[in-house]
Amino acid sequence: MMRITVSRCIGALLLGLCATAPAVAQDSAADAAARMSGALPDASDLSPGEALRAGTRFYYAGEKELALDSLRFAAEKGHPLAAWKLGRMYAHGDGVQEDDIKAFEYFRQIATAYADDSPTSPRAPFVASAFVELGSYYLTGITDSAIQPNVARAREIFTYAASYFGDANAQYRLGILFLDESDRDPRMAARWLKLAAKKGHVPAQARLGALLFDGDFHGTDNRITGLMWLTIAQRRSGGADAGWISELHERRFGLADETVRRNATALADRWMDRNTAVVADAHR
Repeated sequence: MMRITVSRCIGALLLGLCATAPAVAQDSAADAAARMSGALPDASDLSPGEALRAGTRFYYAGEKELALDSLRFAAEKGHPLAAWKLGRMYAHGDGVQEDDIKAFEYFRQIATAYADDSPTSPRAPFVASAFVELGSYYLTGITDSAIQPNVARAREIFTYAASYFGDANAQYRLGILFLDESDRDPRMAARWLKLAAKKGHVPAQARLGALLFDGDFHGTDNRITGLMWLTIAQRRSGGADAGWISELHERRFGLADETVRRNATALADRWMDRNTAVVADAHR
């Protein structure tokens, strides 16, 4: 009962704040369906799931304009995955002109409609992701809109996604907030970063490792554990994260004595062996 009450409060809060935000300009479902260019024989009779599948096929075939129409149709009919995909497309300018207001509105649509979903629901990862995206927008605000920077609101949203849905990205973002805010709280940061790190979140593993190694928590064991997490993160890092994670690891590795290095490497090997399913996952 308490979880439901809290989630409804979060949903109402987001909905109320967004009431002053510009509305998303969209075609009607009928207009969008009429332009699906033969996605299915009778577009007007598409179910939201069929429209989502059609949009997904178009998207991965490189036909993103057609994908947009199909996804809009599905989103208007209430399909959360379609709304999430549209939010991501508008947030990153993926096949459309970048538009943070439209992205925000799609993510808000999901968060307010599905905040009460069970954390084990098939929709839960996308609902949690929508909360994380909204929290990220509140950290920075959106230029020329009613969405202004609001760190307290961002932390509230991240906390909900991190605690109710157990989302690793939300746990990571919350941990970073506790590290970067003026009222820095390394113990709370470590708590949230550790939850994400154990789920295999690579940046969380790196930041937790640096936090433990650098002396906020005293003792050789913490330096070993810190270098262990840094070693795991360095091995698994890729893309844009590889550079800064390697830098964090190299700096601490150079400062560690041979005993710390040896023990940290052994612990990292053991963690990798015991978490093969996590290691096999795509980098988050």
